Amino acid sequence: MNRNIKITTILLLAFSITLMAQEKWTLEDCIDHALENNLQLKDFNYNTQSNRETYRQSIRDILPRANASSNYIISYGRSEDPNTGTFVTQDFFSNSYSLDGSIDLFQGFQKLNTIKASKFLYKATSEEATHQKYLLAFRVMQAFYDIQFFQGLVAISNEQQQISQTNYDLVQKQIALGLMAGADLYEAESLLLTDKLNVTQSENQLAAAKLNLIQEMNLEGVTDIDIQVGLPELKSDNELTAIASDSIFTQAKNFVPLIKAQELRTKAAKKQLAATRGNLYPSLQLFAGYRTGYFETTRDSLGVTIPFRDQFRDNAAEFIGVGLNIPLTEGWSRRSRVKQQKIEYLRAQNNLDIQEQTLQQTIQQLVQEYNSLIVELAQSDKQVEAQNLAFTIAQKRYEKGLINALELFTAKNLFANAQNENLQVRLRSEINKSTLDFYRGLPVFDIN
Repeated sequence: MNRNIKITTILLLAFSITLMAQEKWTLEDCIDHALENNLQLKDFNYNTQSNRETYRQSIRDILPRANASSNYIISYGRSEDPNTGTFVTQDFFSNSYSLDGSIDLFQGFQKLNTIKASKFLYKATSEEATHQKYLLAFRVMQAFYDIQFFQGLVAISNEQQQISQTNYDLVQKQIALGLMAGADLYEAESLLLTDKLNVTQSENQLAAAKLNLIQEMNLEGVTDIDIQVGLPELKSDNELTAIASDSIFTQAKNFVPLIKAQELRTKAAKKQLAATRGNLYPSLQLFAGYRTGYFETTRDSLGVTIPFRDQFRDNAAEFIGVGLNIPLTEGWSRRSRVKQQKIEYLRAQNNLDIQEQTLQQTIQQLVQEYNSLIVELAQSDKQVEAQNLAFTIAQKRYEKGLINALELFTAKNLFANAQNENLQVRLRSEINKSTLDFYRGLPVFDIN
């Protein structure tokens, strides 16, 4: 019975894995799975959680500090009586209890600035985690479209192989009828073998592209993946030429997570500078406490040790005070730390400028590339039509014996190359358009 259960479990597991491998994945499905299972994203989330706890602790640091302590001491030989301060030569024990509390009244606003700085850092790491999600989504999208490209390449290669196979069969029939020589069969076979090799290479490239997507998705127990094919129709117009890259940059810098994260880090550095300057000011602290104890050497007039309850009450001492600390000189180390922190603030500002400059340059390149691809796509569509017509004519002329196999092979390759280039331009245009849509604030990915 147990053996049957094990066999059934194995079969169900194998069936579920087969279903996972056979289901068609959309781009959204691939991105969602990658976001949920990527290990690097988990590390960024842990970093965000750590900074959140640091921020919460900075708030708790404002609260008063309280400590309770107690001890139990057994003294042997000549020892100092902790109650009277005199030395005795007898064994005795004592224990004490204390409760202390303190609160900072003024520290140059260090704690308030630290709270604001830690809050900015917490938000910055959250934005950086979001930025990593977008980077992963773009990598998955690139891998997804790579599969579509190589699937198209395999289809083109198979189509070319089928044409060569048809021509090879035609040559065989023509030779049997005495209309062609045996050398023509060798040429046709050579072209057929070349196309078979192209099919094999395209299939290998497709397998590598699928493996890349599987790894980006962290899809376990799967060696193959089936995606939904088909791209939206891209119109060969200049829909983005009227949009200036500067306007896209203005939109992008207000929501791109990496820019927001650096802005927050700049604000945090400014608050850290203010907190460091607080070390130059005097600090004021209020403290209070309660202490008592029990001593075996404390006796009454009859020499009897006073009971614990009486000593606990009679030995009680309460205190309250205010402490003022004025920093005079520590080898100018405090002022040096202020200067170092000011440099860090300036560096954070410079890093923000670098990020914004990089973003603006990236958008400028994307706009220029997209407008170029729109023109290329229009020309590529026309080239495919022209090469298709040229190949159709060459095929008919070859069947009539008006051209040789080499001329047909040249026409066939030109048509295949035109199809290949058209597919590349179409996919590059889609990726480029999606990237620009992202920078324009459009909902390209469903990422919270």
